[in-house]
Amino acid sequence: MMTEEEGQPLPYVSEIVLKKRKIRDELAITRRTQLELGKYGAKKSKKQSDVSDIKRPEQFIKEFRDKELDLIRMKQRAKRPKSMIPKLRSNLLFVIRLQGKNDMHPKTRKILYNLGLRKLFSGVFVKATEGVMEMLQKVEPYITYGYPNLKNMKELIYKKGYARIDKKAVPLTDNNIIEQTLGKHGIICIEDIVHEIANVGPHFKEVIHFYGTPYAEQARRWINQREETAVQRRRRCW
Repeated sequence: MMTEEEGQPLPYVSEIVLKKRKIRDELAITRRTQLELGKYGAKKSKKQSDVSDIKRPEQFIKEFRDKELDLIRMKQRAKRPKSMIPKLRSNLLFVIRLQGKNDMHPKTRKILYNLGLRKLFSGVFVKATEGVMEMLQKVEPYITYGYPNLKNMKELIYKKGYARIDKKAVPLTDNNIIEQTLGKHGIICIEDIVHEIANVGPHFKEVIHFYGTPYAEQARRWINQREETAVQRRRRCW
C-alpha cells in the first residue's frame, strides 16, 4: 500500500492560479489591517497628525521667501510690453486654475479670487477685455485659458452645470429654478443661459454669478497620473 501511495503524482496547479491565490491573500491581509486601523487607530492617527502639523522655523522662512519671489515675478510679468499680450480672438474666455497653494503671494491669490478661481481645477467663463488679459498675465503660471466653442460650452453646462442658491449647489435639472432667479432678466431656461454666455449678453455678469464654478476633473486626473508616473520613475532609479 505504501508503494502505491508514493507512486501517485501530486495534483498539478498552474502558476497563474498560484499567483492569483497569493495576490488574493495579500489583499485580504491589507484589507484587514485597514479595517483594524480605521476602528482602533483613530485616536493614534489624530495624535500623529497633531504632531505633524507643527511647523519648523525653516518652513516658515521657505514659505515667506516663496511668496516674496512670487510677488517679484508677478511684477516682472506686469511690466511686459502690451505687444506681448495676445490679441483677442473672441469676447469669451474660459479660465482654469491648475496650481498654487501656499507658495502664492496674497496679491496673486486676490487676483485669482477676483476671477472666481478659489479652488484648484476650477473653471470660469470671463468676458475677454484688455483688463482681464492683464490680470491673466500676472497669474500666468497658475492658470490656463482658451476660447471655447459652442459645442464644448453646451457639454460643460449641461453635464457639469449647477446653480448657486443661498450658498448651496443646486443641479440644473428644472427650469423653474432658473426662472425664479433670472426670470426678471428674460432668462427662463438652460438654453437661455447658454445663449447669454456664448454671446456675452447684457446680463452676462448675473448669469455667471448664478452659474456655479465647474471643476475640470479630466485635468485633475491627468495631473495626478503625471505625478504618479514621476514617483514610479524615481523609485526605479533608486
